[in-house]
Amino acid sequence: MKKIIALLLVCFSLISCRQEIQETDLSKINGYWEIEKAELPDGTEKKYSINTTIDFFEIKGTKGFRKKVMPQLDGKYLINDLSEKISITNKDGDFTLNYTTSYAKWDEELLELSNDHMILRNDQDIEYTYKRSQPFSVK
Repeated sequence: MKKIIALLLVCFSLISCRQEIQETDLSKINGYWEIEKAELPDGTEKKYSINTTIDFFEIKGTKGFRKKVMPQLDGKYLINDLSEKISITNKDGDFTLNYTTSYAKWDEELLELSNDHMILRNDQDIEYTYKRSQPFSVK
């Protein structure tokens, strides 16, 4: 019985240790990110071992944009003129990225954010785990 209680306490402490995101952390979103995996609501995962597009975020304060860019073999990125405007809202410490284009509006909840790791959840409860993109070159 003591082992079960100890295990429950450890599990509870791990769950409750989720680092709270502060508004000052939002600048960590800036830069190039690639999707590592997507987790569906039923628990199944789709791994992304190769990404032909990478998300570039630029956030200043609580406003910014996201663009899809394509990495090239020389380490540069192919960029088009399409972008999604972003405004970030904070409701009781929970941050939401609100996207707007000429054609649609949608939201993603910011679940985790560090210098090299980010998790976003969309309105269909799909969680996208991102890792910081590292430039590469075959030069």
